Parts: sequence; C-alpha cells; structure tokens
Amino acid sequence: MSARAGSVRLCRADELVEGSSRGFDPLGQGRDTVFVVRHGGLFHAYRDACPHVAGAPMAWRKDAYLNRAGSRIVCHAHGAQFLPDSGLCVQGPCLGRFLTRVPLVLDGDGEIFVSV
Repeated sequence: MSARAGSVRLCRADELVEGSSRGFDPLGQGRDTVFVVRHGGLFHAYRDACPHVAGAPMAWRKDAYLNRAGSRIVCHAHGAQFLPDSGLCVQGPCLGRFLTRVPLVLDGDGEIFVSV
C-alpha cells in the first residue's frame, strides 16, 4: 500500500463494483462525510452533504447513495438527483448546483485514497 501525504486510504478498488456506492469517515468524525461512486468504470468521490440543505447527509441508509438502477445519486431528504460522474443536480430543488467533489487517488496497488 502506498499512502500519499495528506491522504487517507478508503478501500480497495475491487471492493466497489460498477453501479455501487459506499460512504466513508476518513477523519474519524463518527459519521460518513465522504462517499465514492463507481460509474462508467471510474471512481468519483463527493462530500456527503447535499447542496440544498447545508450539511444534510445524502444516504437514506448506510451506503445507499444511488437510485435502484445505479444511474443517479439521490439525496434522501428531498429526492434531488445528481449525475454520478459530475455531481450535477438534474432534478430537485438544487437544480444546476453540484455536489462537492473530493480529490481521489487510485494507486498502482488498486487502493483508493482521498485527499483530506
């Protein structure tokens, strides 16, 4: 495992299958503050906070950030829908706004890290 300064290991890439999501607590705050989505073969990381209500967590239960089809990120509080690859809200009260992207690194050993 090759850690980088200022980054925290989240998981192995093969632990996230296509069309899945998973929440993480990289700073040990006692709740998931970052989530990662695997979509189109790529990994995308975002802050677990809806832009509609400051700090509102996105998942309705642990790791449940996506719709059933795995094609959109959904905020449980009001049903806003976001594109997994850009974080753009395409439906709901925060239409046109973006989730906050978190810098992500996939190292040569297949480990996923986020910058903190």
